[in-house]
Amino acid sequence: MEEDEFFGEKTFQHYCAEFIKHSQQIGDGWEWRTSKDCSDGYMCKTHFQIKNGMGHPGTSAHVQECLPMEEALELPLDDFEVTETTAATEVIKYEYHVLHSCSYQVPVLYFRASFLDGRPLTLTDIWEGIHECYKMRLQQGPWDTITQQEHPILGQPFFVLHPCKTSEFMTPLLKNSRKINRNVNYITSWLSIVGPVVGLNLPLSYARATSQDE
Repeated sequence: MEEDEFFGEKTFQHYCAEFIKHSQQIGDGWEWRTSKDCSDGYMCKTHFQIKNGMGHPGTSAHVQECLPMEEALELPLDDFEVTETTAATEVIKYEYHVLHSCSYQVPVLYFRASFLDGRPLTLTDIWEGIHECYKMRLQQGPWDTITQQEHPILGQPFFVLHPCKTSEFMTPLLKNSRKINRNVNYITSWLSIVGPVVGLNLPLSYARATSQDE
């Protein structure tokens, strides 16, 4: 076992703190939250995406793009514009939470999604929104699958990318980084791999920031 493949809560929080530091510098919206009932915390971000409901033959009908919070809350009020907008697109609110798994000693990505009227997306909705290339990977590994579980801190239902294979796909990345003496933030590297599966993409500046910390 490589020493960097698994880590405890303190190391997890250190990686998150470095990640959030850069997020604040670029206004990416990540923050750290703690629970009143326990000392553990988690990293989280809320953002909005536009779900395209008018697909073309042979393409996904769920192409998504990020929508800033300000724009999501300022949708057109004109009746014609509203009709035209809702017929073609829907705005979905996504909440992403990064927690530490005590069982697997790796980070875990929890998330949930809902329409602006509060209706939650189902597991079927989530699967339909995943690109075909990622569906194949989810079914074959290394991410195993997306399931719905209770959030370990909030006690609310969330979707989760199961962490049982995390060390499997992180090991080659970490070994290669050690070979070339490259500084790596585990959270940045891991989230850049699993995030896109569920519509979460990291700006490239996170990787550059990690390199500059060497």
